[in-house]
Amino acid sequence: MEQGKHAVQSRWFAGKSQSKLRTVTNGKHDYDSRALDSQAILLLAVQALLGTANALSGTFLPVYLWKASQSFSLIGWFNFTQFLVSGLTFWLAGKWVKEHNKMNSLRLGVALSGVFYFVVLMLGKSAITYVVPLGMLLGIGNGCFWLAFNVVYFEITEPGNRDRFNGWAGLLGSGAGIIAPWISGWLITSNKGERGYSIIFTISSVIFAVAVVLSFWLKKRETSGTYEWFQGFRVLRERGNPWRHAVPAIISQGIREGVFMFLIGLLVYIATKNEGKLGNFSLVTSLVALGSFWLVGRILKPKRRRAAMLIGAAAITAIIAVLFMPLSYKTLLIFGLGTALFMPLYIIPMTSTVFDLIGADENSARQREEYVILREAGLTVGRVIGVTSYLLILPYIDRSPYIVPSLMLLVGAFPLVSWWLMRGLLGRGSGVQERAS
Repeated sequence: MEQGKHAVQSRWFAGKSQSKLRTVTNGKHDYDSRALDSQAILLLAVQALLGTANALSGTFLPVYLWKASQSFSLIGWFNFTQFLVSGLTFWLAGKWVKEHNKMNSLRLGVALSGVFYFVVLMLGKSAITYVVPLGMLLGIGNGCFWLAFNVVYFEITEPGNRDRFNGWAGLLGSGAGIIAPWISGWLITSNKGERGYSIIFTISSVIFAVAVVLSFWLKKRETSGTYEWFQGFRVLRERGNPWRHAVPAIISQGIREGVFMFLIGLLVYIATKNEGKLGNFSLVTSLVALGSFWLVGRILKPKRRRAAMLIGAAAITAIIAVLFMPLSYKTLLIFGLGTALFMPLYIIPMTSTVFDLIGADENSARQREEYVILREAGLTVGRVIGVTSYLLILPYIDRSPYIVPSLMLLVGAFPLVSWWLMRGLLGRGSGVQERAS
């Protein structure tokens, strides 16, 4: 189907049962439908299992490495390697996903994540000797899974139900975060020595295996086109292309994630010296996040994204101020609750708008793999910048109690930069398409 033979208000997106493209126009058609089909629900189930396994063990992995090494630097290099290899895997696996079998990439990603925790289980405390290879293994697993997941997510959703899918994804992730870390904390504190960690790593490996089995009920999706290795560079060189605003916004999102993804849980443990407290922290904050994702996912519509994202970005930045108080479980809990409450207002509009941009016209939808990789490249660059800034301040960490909070405020304010860069795209469901037409 050639571009230009449809109304300006049309939406291009991948068909639900196949990877073929079709148009749905405004008016009496179902472009605004917010219902999720069975494949979308199954994809959410696979993601939920992955989230549960990661919540069980991933929450405590930095603590495990810290207890074995007492090294902030080691944990930083583990995450640096993981982020960098994950982004590289996205780019290299793009050809496989676009031209061959994206579902096998998804399954391999889940399987490698399970293998990672099994290897950590086998290595025990000597895992700290192999943090770079372990970071590479986890990075490859994450890259294979999230590349395929994001492409399939794009294909089975459309602008009318994308916010709902993201709301459910956040809700299920928060649900996993409610009970799984609490169980892990209880198991670790109830079992002396390494036994508690051995139990949770084993359970996580089993859950990953179940997720692989469940993924076989996801339908194999047709492939089309040839993978363009350097499409992202060409897009960013094109004047007036909205991705020139979106990619720096995505980088800004990644800068915050690169530090906050691992440091908050570690600070909770350092403040309390108790894995059970970390489990309780995750339980309470995830419970609040669950309610917030559910509410935002239900009421948020494209026209409200701009205001919602500004409120969310401002709030999750402002709440960092409490970290300048003496480090304690109470101050960290206040920070965690504030972040959990307002994060959906920031992350749902950001994610939905970027994926709407991928489906803005026929050509971009046909190159969805390349655009998903461009999005991940932005996140990777941002996360690497974030964790690099963390590594750079480590030599000065003992000079003042305000070094770490200052770093967190610096990188934590970047969601405001994301909003500033995205403000012209937020809430403009057809704006990008009008440009393309």
